[in-house]
Amino acid sequence: MKCAIAFLLAAAVHAAEPHNFAKWEKDIAAFEAADKTNPPPQNAILFIGSSGIRLWKTLAEDFPDHRVINRGFGGSQIIDASHFAERIIFPCKPKMIVLRSGSNDLKSGKSAEQVFADFRAFVDKVRKALPQTKIVFVSMNPTPARWNQHDREVAVNTAVAAFAKRTSRVKYIETHDHYLGPDGQPRADVLIADKLHFNAEGYKILTKLIRPYLPKE
Repeated sequence: MKCAIAFLLAAAVHAAEPHNFAKWEKDIAAFEAADKTNPPPQNAILFIGSSGIRLWKTLAEDFPDHRVINRGFGGSQIIDASHFAERIIFPCKPKMIVLRSGSNDLKSGKSAEQVFADFRAFVDKVRKALPQTKIVFVSMNPTPARWNQHDREVAVNTAVAAFAKRTSRVKYIETHDHYLGPDGQPRADVLIADKLHFNAEGYKILTKLIRPYLPKE
């Protein structure tokens, strides 16, 4: 019986498909091409993550007193930010990295523990290349579209918050309750029709929550 279980586990591991980094090559190449023609500012604040960052079209005007760089690519996970760091993060030499990611990771089937481990790996990789750069994790917020993974999102948020308290140059921004209604359900009025991504009001709230954490120019 034990041999049979071990065989099944081994088969499952063998059958697991590796993460597909190649699907982002077009997005990453576009960042690199843009950087060649219009080099991003050094020592700026770099925002990276999935579609919540990519769709933030008003990022620069929402933080007019700061030099900001948008490195969001929709559908990405934390491990994607780590994998492409040498190409889209490190050359910018940012003084702060604002990471908003994790929801896609959970949707892909990862456990909260795996997502937290991926975040720690991201921190470790940044530390080796940019030891003085601050890292800010923006918590996942509840949405109707992914309400079924809400408990795991809270678990990741809680783990990162605790990690940030004991880790230098790592900060955590709590956003969760700001996107819940009085009934304890996710607010639909701050989202577009897909019930997942922010509308203008959603980004307005996010801007107010992030602004106090940004360094003065």
